[in-house]
Amino acid sequence: METISLDFIDNIFETEIQSLILAKSRISDNFLKAAQLIAQSNKVVLSGIGKSGLIARKIGATLASYNISAIFLHPVEALHGDIGIIQDNDVVILLSKSGSTEEIVRLVPFIKSRNAKIISIVNNTNSYLANNSDIVLEALITQEACIFGIAPTSSTTVTLVIGDVLAITAAKIKGITIKDFSKTHPLGNIGLKINLQVKDVMHTIEKLALVQAETSFKETIIKISQQGLGCAVVVDNQMNLVGFITDGDVRRALHKNDEIKNLKAADVMTRNPITINQNEYVDVALSIMENRQSQINSLVICDNHNKVVGVVRLHDIVRSGI
Repeated sequence: METISLDFIDNIFETEIQSLILAKSRISDNFLKAAQLIAQSNKVVLSGIGKSGLIARKIGATLASYNISAIFLHPVEALHGDIGIIQDNDVVILLSKSGSTEEIVRLVPFIKSRNAKIISIVNNTNSYLANNSDIVLEALITQEACIFGIAPTSSTTVTLVIGDVLAITAAKIKGITIKDFSKTHPLGNIGLKINLQVKDVMHTIEKLALVQAETSFKETIIKISQQGLGCAVVVDNQMNLVGFITDGDVRRALHKNDEIKNLKAADVMTRNPITINQNEYVDVALSIMENRQSQINSLVICDNHNKVVGVVRLHDIVRSGI
């Protein structure tokens, strides 16, 4: 058994990275044309054999996640009846490093007879497949990262990235929104992030420690303790937000003032606190809390009329499973 150094592993990364850099240098208008075809298509059919077939499946899954209809077609099964999947105004993406893979080449005339457009992703742009495609995308590599320079490694990486480029660009062209995206991700972590709204996890009015600016500091602390959320919301008579008091504000007030008997809520509250609308996604609330020089653990929630309706804490978001 050979002893392998970290340099060996580093070289594998470097080979694949350099192949991506080389492929990036060959970006052309064909990428935009291909994405436009995909965006306007009835559906996208992807095909490849072996490792290319696996990459084709992943590209199809990415397209589908953007609500772009996509399906994988096995090239052999296609010639035994499954080619009926391909219809007018479909786009067929064919993957072949050499551009001369027999199973793929045999598909070409039948695809053309069904009035579908062909996009090929190939390394060899002088191949049969490239010469018979409507759009050719060059998946150029420096060399395969395989120890024998044979197994599809760098080539499948580059092809996969090209597929990501096509899917993301087509989604942008179609104007896919986060709401469209959420329709294809009802479950799992992604589904939670883009379906779960702040109002689904917030603590509502009746659970809040609500005080007014003139409420005594002592009474404010009592209300915070009673409600158990570690904060108090300062409002006026119309439930408009005036300020926010957290445990941190309480500690700072105790540290700065030897005499707290005459302190009011207004003396310790944070004015103009950061708020979030109840209809925002929970992931947005988490980002607001974390992407700050000084992180915060709670947000006041307001409705569309800027009235206080609740509070959401970092703990509540974590508990939701995000």
